[in-house]
Amino acid sequence: MMEAAATVSRTAAGQYMRASTGSRTIADLLPRAAEQYAERPAVAVKRAGVWHQVTFREVGEIVSEIARGLIDLGIESGERVCILAKTSAEWTYADFAIASIGAVKVTIYANSSAEQCEWVAGNSGAAAVICEDGSQLEKIRAVRGRLPDLRDVIVIESADAATDAISIAELRQRGARRQLAELAGRYEAIKREDPYSFLYTSGTTGPPKGCVLSHGNFRDVVDMCHRHDGLPDADTIYLHLPLAHTFGLQTQVISFDSGGLLAYCADPTQILAELGEVRPTYLPSVPRIYEKIYTVATEPIDKAPPEQREQFRRAVEVGVLVREMQLRDEPIPVDLQAVFDAGEELLYPRVRDLFGGRLRWAITGAAPIAPEILEFFYACGVPLLEGYGMTETSTTVSYCTLEQHRFGTVGRPIPGCEVRIASDGEVLVRGANIFGGYYKNEAASRAAIVDGWLHTGDLGALDEDGYLKITGRKKDIIITAGGKNLTPANLENDMKQVRWISQAVMYGDRRPYPVILITLDEAEIGAWARERGLPEDVATLSRHPDVRALIAAELDRANARYAQVEQAKKFVLLDHDLTQERGELTPTLKMKRNVVNENYRTLFDALYANEN
Repeated sequence: MMEAAATVSRTAAGQYMRASTGSRTIADLLPRAAEQYAERPAVAVKRAGVWHQVTFREVGEIVSEIARGLIDLGIESGERVCILAKTSAEWTYADFAIASIGAVKVTIYANSSAEQCEWVAGNSGAAAVICEDGSQLEKIRAVRGRLPDLRDVIVIESADAATDAISIAELRQRGARRQLAELAGRYEAIKREDPYSFLYTSGTTGPPKGCVLSHGNFRDVVDMCHRHDGLPDADTIYLHLPLAHTFGLQTQVISFDSGGLLAYCADPTQILAELGEVRPTYLPSVPRIYEKIYTVATEPIDKAPPEQREQFRRAVEVGVLVREMQLRDEPIPVDLQAVFDAGEELLYPRVRDLFGGRLRWAITGAAPIAPEILEFFYACGVPLLEGYGMTETSTTVSYCTLEQHRFGTVGRPIPGCEVRIASDGEVLVRGANIFGGYYKNEAASRAAIVDGWLHTGDLGALDEDGYLKITGRKKDIIITAGGKNLTPANLENDMKQVRWISQAVMYGDRRPYPVILITLDEAEIGAWARERGLPEDVATLSRHPDVRALIAAELDRANARYAQVEQAKKFVLLDHDLTQERGELTPTLKMKRNVVNENYRTLFDALYANEN
């Protein structure tokens, strides 16, 4: 993979900043990037097992043709255009094309049902939908009769000789015949307050709500992030996050604004292998992915004899300490250096190689992660740091940086973003990155923003140095029958660190004590069973007494960290994992607690069945 060249600038205060197009809106960002970075690689895609690169100039040409094709279709400024596709370079091209003509991109997750597509396209009043392929086209065909505003359907990949859709290739051909000046006139006329995107929330309660994000919101949050981290390099980024989600979308925009190289995940089941091929310098992801990599990284430790496990433990402990001292340019005592050098022999390089060997920064967000995982990777030279934000904040509120981080926190607020804690512990946020409200939902908008402050629904605290710690969700707090308030994420995270476990969900609101639902990690528990000559399918293993004893012992160890009233007294092993298809996980693999509670209410009830 080719590395992107670095371009740096310096603020008046002397702080280094990433390169930037300096665009006024998102609409003129891509034309500026195509000119400014020209022959630098912008995109890497994998086809037939080989990575291919596309330059910024070439991306600019592709986007220009798609944009002018949309103009040829009659798409006007302010009209909504949906994208129904998986993360890909084509998704990015469509996004910038829609923005450049002043239309509004509306995201639909690729795994959405036809009915969910109908809700998003119908609620937004979409004039067009860009589908990935024939399977996505079929979803739109199934509901098109109930979408009176929908005029055009475009298909990225050839589907069939459909008369009710046009291919992206035909759209580009139509666009190539129109004048470049026509497109320039469109993006130059766009105002910062104009809507850039409707991002529909994952809908953990009720139908998804369309967050209206303006060009100014997103341009400002990109600038705020540039000022926050002060990193001078143009990154090589591996992107597997859904671009329909704000985390993936912001990653895309920042990469193009700063002249980075964006490598798109070709196969979500091969993330580890592709990390080794792409060798990214920056990796944005979600806890579930890092938890899986952590399981792979720690397998040799778990299988090592006791005396060697102690060496590994010491290597992690000292690794964190020494790297912090190196960051502060402090001399390293000889005894610590010796342990650190042993870690370089035993552990650190192998873990770095899992990420491709060049990673200098990774960020995790969208859900909680155990501090032990952060410390392990940091000790090994993989700075995995937390960030915090939500769709309504145009992605970002705060994040830890290489120079300013504190484990167990999500960092300091980015410049221009204010955070305060309400009397009930709720995190409130104010700044230029706050969204303009929910589309066609004034009541929800008024409830979300009060006196200029966004009420996030998250509980948190600010320490004396301004680092933000998220302690839970207001709606996730469990209040037992005895009146004890419990934050379920703590025990859940402890259990998810266990290599045999995929998901853990605590339950116990208005119950005498908490219990926990656990799902098994298919690969890890299968390997464990194979070594013992047991059946390897999860459904059978979930009922096997040896597996129940294994999980019971892990729960006992996790429970020992908490007061008795906070301990899960019983558990149930599910015979399958949680899935997005059943609505139990969001596209960023965040668990939807209310859906899980409802789907498995009978199992939870059974755990209390014999109570007096």
